[in-house]
Amino acid sequence: MKRSMTVLLFLCLMVVSPALAQEPTTITLVTHDSFAVSEDVLNAFQKETGITLQILKNGDAGAMVNQSILSKANPLGDVLFGIDNTFLGRGLEADLFEPYKSPLAVDLADEFKLDPENRVTPVDYGDVCLNYDVAYFADNNLALPESLADLTKPEYKSLLAVENPTSSSPGLAFLLATIQQFGEEGDYTYLDYWQDLVTNDVYIADGWNDAYYTQFSASSGQGSRPLVVSYASSPPVEVYFADPQPEVAPTGSIVADGTCFRQIEFVGILKGTANLEAAQKVVDFMISQPFQEDLPLQMFVFPVNPEAVLPELFTEFAAVPENPAVVDFADINANREEWLQAWTETVLR
Repeated sequence: MKRSMTVLLFLCLMVVSPALAQEPTTITLVTHDSFAVSEDVLNAFQKETGITLQILKNGDAGAMVNQSILSKANPLGDVLFGIDNTFLGRGLEADLFEPYKSPLAVDLADEFKLDPENRVTPVDYGDVCLNYDVAYFADNNLALPESLADLTKPEYKSLLAVENPTSSSPGLAFLLATIQQFGEEGDYTYLDYWQDLVTNDVYIADGWNDAYYTQFSASSGQGSRPLVVSYASSPPVEVYFADPQPEVAPTGSIVADGTCFRQIEFVGILKGTANLEAAQKVVDFMISQPFQEDLPLQMFVFPVNPEAVLPELFTEFAAVPENPAVVDFADINANREEWLQAWTETVLR
């Protein structure tokens, strides 16, 4: 009788224990400092899956990727988000990621799927473009530049602030746009173009904060430069954080053909994770409609999920270039250091 009771108890535990004994899984998401998600959206995911998502911010995108490569033998986490197409080649070359084809990625546009081996999954995109001070150009009856070449004209002398591509992600994106536009060979190359920008008194900032918040005339009211390299989503940001919110954005984006560079951000499962299934659920979450619709007003980027509905702020104030500059991520990876060295020698020395 005693033995029968023991067997019965064991069988009951076998049935009940998976539900009772299952401990919450913690997934560490390695990301950049700009990552943000609404508390409600994150909590809903964690409640539904039983996964606790621990956020590990690790500098800007470049620093995050470099650190992940250095710590590859002992990964910083399970999933990495925020590697973009300017650093993607470096991450793939270092074999950082475990391939995973999310069932939710089927309907994503091919233009975002840069890795046919599915080692990374696209999550969002943003266009680095010239931003302008609306009031300045109106008050001075000055036409907006319609191309990158226009920026070298006398009427735009001392009006432009850009970021150093060796230390700034938007700065690198703008450099890539100029390489795509003017090329490396011929009578007039991208380096000739940069020499002309220097002659036209371009301001080279170390980072986006200095360029946008100090030099740009529309942001602080104290800067002297009405043109700055920023994002096509910057005008909605200006409206969103203004109090009261204006009916017309004080800034605009120039989205003429070839003047913008499209950055695409990806998520990937880091090799070495002990929680592969849970990590896959995190990837699914980041391209699911709730997360995708949360993106624009959290990180001020555009979702890749075609089912995601944009907030009115974006549909009204954000411009999307029809023909942004495109440079293959493999070419970026192969030539990045050479391009940066040549730029440094041409512009800063």
